[in-house]
Amino acid sequence: MKVSLFITCVSDAVFPRVGEAMARLLARYGVELDFPEVQTCCGQPAFNSGYWNEARAAAVTIIRAFEDSDFVIAPSGSCTGMLHHYPKLFEHDPIHLAKAQELQQKSYEFTQFLVQVLGVTDLGAVFPHRVTYHPSCHGTRILGIKDEPMLLMQNIKAMELVPLPFAEDCCGFGGTFAVKMSDISGAMVTEKSDHVLETEAEILTGLDMGCLMNIAGNLRYRDQPVRVMHLAELLYEGVNGA
Repeated sequence: MKVSLFITCVSDAVFPRVGEAMARLLARYGVELDFPEVQTCCGQPAFNSGYWNEARAAAVTIIRAFEDSDFVIAPSGSCTGMLHHYPKLFEHDPIHLAKAQELQQKSYEFTQFLVQVLGVTDLGAVFPHRVTYHPSCHGTRILGIKDEPMLLMQNIKAMELVPLPFAEDCCGFGGTFAVKMSDISGAMVTEKSDHVLETEAEILTGLDMGCLMNIAGNLRYRDQPVRVMHLAELLYEGVNGA
């Protein structure tokens, strides 16, 4: 099967180690990732801001990039969720609508692919740290991600998983929301960081680097030594240290 990596803008430009961790973990199960270089932004910033014509242009590029792929995997519930919005963008364009629906059906967030497609819930990782988990809004609400990351984390040996108070509250990032309504966004991420600190966790993990970047920035601003990692990075580090 041809499995392609949709790296997403934030991971590509700011957190490339997330993509590397994904590729190395999947290689352990015989999955060699293809990387179509023509891929670009999924169009979510334009879509969320009401610029649907611009979002369609980005969507067409993404559809073409992954047209020959059997599966498309991304380290982001948010960007994968945007691919699931593509049929709405092309509801009056039968040709692109069919292609958008096909892309939607074969697109998975990383933990979904591991658990649902590969049937992997235990990677043999060992991670002797106190960890808390932030479930990002889009992955939870659009894709319904809930059990997959928990199954993976529950099988990590020596790790103490601590529940995050008010875990499903938004971190305040929301892409353009953080710019347009920075005061509200700042208050939300401060509240989220307060809850992270309540857990006394050494590590904060999650599935979306946009959200994790926002929380990490607030923690650094407050000189708090909580390490922030994408779950793929945590799993890879745990496998290497096993």
